[in-house]
Amino acid sequence: MKKIISIALALFMIVLGMSVFSSCSKKDNVLVMATNAAFPPYEYVEGNEFVGIDVEIATAIAEKLGMELQIEDVEFGSIIGGVAEGKYDMGMAGLTVTEVRKQSVNFSDTYATGIQVIIVNYGSSINTLDDIFVFDDEGNPTALKNANLKVGVQQDTTGDIYSSDDITNWGFNDIEEDGTVTTDRVVRYKTGAEAVEALKSNKVDMVIIDNEPAKSFVNANDSIHILDGDNEYAVEDYAICVAKGNDELLDKINQALKELKEDGTIDKIVNKYINSGN
Repeated sequence: MKKIISIALALFMIVLGMSVFSSCSKKDNVLVMATNAAFPPYEYVEGNEFVGIDVEIATAIAEKLGMELQIEDVEFGSIIGGVAEGKYDMGMAGLTVTEVRKQSVNFSDTYATGIQVIIVNYGSSINTLDDIFVFDDEGNPTALKNANLKVGVQQDTTGDIYSSDDITNWGFNDIEEDGTVTTDRVVRYKTGAEAVEALKSNKVDMVIIDNEPAKSFVNANDSIHILDGDNEYAVEDYAICVAKGNDELLDKINQALKELKEDGTIDKIVNKYINSGN
């Protein structure tokens, strides 16, 4: 009997020791951020390091929270789901606040404004929105001037969401009242860079993407340009997403953002990347 008790006690001590070791080795002060590091100047890889506006703002937030930032580079379309499931603490990837996304996660206060623009090849017949849409007397789109138009986007971005809507809602698809897509003119790529390469090789007629990444792609490619003038496709807000119910973290992030806005840190970071032409 004593032998059985001794064995049981020994096993208990081993399990307890493993539990203590596990709890001691767990990094409770790590803030895990999911991003897609192919979206300059917000997040991208330079050398072997993650850099960009979001990366620096996230680092500043982590410092405010007394935490270590850990960045996970994942596909853009998996960020919302991963945060919602608790796989990551937050998502920060030039994320636009939309009603659909708010069904899965909560968003912080806005820290930047994004503008969706259109990139085309030099020599393209598309120079303004008037070359794309037929408008009614009130300025609403009713049809496409080219029914065979192909639009390149990064999958699951708001450029994808907006473009995939019906033409009457400023999209490029033909959609029935029951939601059936009869003509899908949107070509989806994993990254904006892949969409741009498709444009350069004439696989698509134009690319819709956020303005700052668009500038980066245009600066690196002499054969493409952003539509000039008053041709913005959409204006939107960027924010950080966290899991629903994680109000404590959301409050801390919002407080950190507030302080970083007030002391000029966010403006300094944004201006560093945008004004440098990255």
